[in-house]
Amino acid sequence: MKYLKELFNLEGRGALVIGGSGVLGGALALALAKAGARVAVGYSQNREGAEKVAAAITAEGGDALAVCVDATSKAALEQARAEVISWFGQIHILVNAPGINSTTPVLEIDEEEWQRIIDTNLKGVFLACQVFGKAMIAQEAGGSIINISSASSIRPLSKVFTYSVSKFGLNGLTQWLAREWAPHGIRVNAIAPGFFPAEQNRKILTAERKAAIFGHTPMARYGEPEELAGVVVWLAAERASSFVTGAIIPVDGGFTAMTI
Repeated sequence: MKYLKELFNLEGRGALVIGGSGVLGGALALALAKAGARVAVGYSQNREGAEKVAAAITAEGGDALAVCVDATSKAALEQARAEVISWFGQIHILVNAPGINSTTPVLEIDEEEWQRIIDTNLKGVFLACQVFGKAMIAQEAGGSIINISSASSIRPLSKVFTYSVSKFGLNGLTQWLAREWAPHGIRVNAIAPGFFPAEQNRKILTAERKAAIFGHTPMARYGEPEELAGVVVWLAAERASSFVTGAIIPVDGGFTAMTI
């Protein structure tokens, strides 16, 4: 047990989870807190959701703060960075978990919808990495950036064209930054969840689509948010994943490994 605690312990580490008010982001924030990190729970509009996550963390003896973060605005991100660093002193872990979706057919997608999804899912992650990566580099203490990608970034997924494109771009961003910032001791990785029912995808998880998903998933079920806890703590822990960077890690019940 002592060995495991040394390997995965996040005590003394400051973390920010952007999108922490959501189902998956909230589960990631709780996981980091349980491993010892002080966690800033970032929200854009759902302040109540972020405060509930922060309250759940403090109820279990952790330290948490709900922080307003508009990831599509560099100025807002810089303000959030100042707030987080004022609260903790340093930032060691950044989890980028924002995400919006749409089922509009390809030929019907207009520029406004395209830009809205790209801005949130890709531009916002780039800006957050830029703003908080700058702070990590200045600290000279290394760090871990964990981007939340998707199984649709590994295999093109029907009905979510722009979302899928944004996540393909996110994987490229992750690997580029991993290469760029390795000399600074900053590791950049991505988790690619499979099907985890959440606010953004419930409306497309019809009975027909559920049958198709389960038929293509060897474990034949949806994932539970808590099943992302192990991988996020592993990637955040300096000792446990010290030589892991530029990785895109599927957590999908075998979905992306499945063929006919």
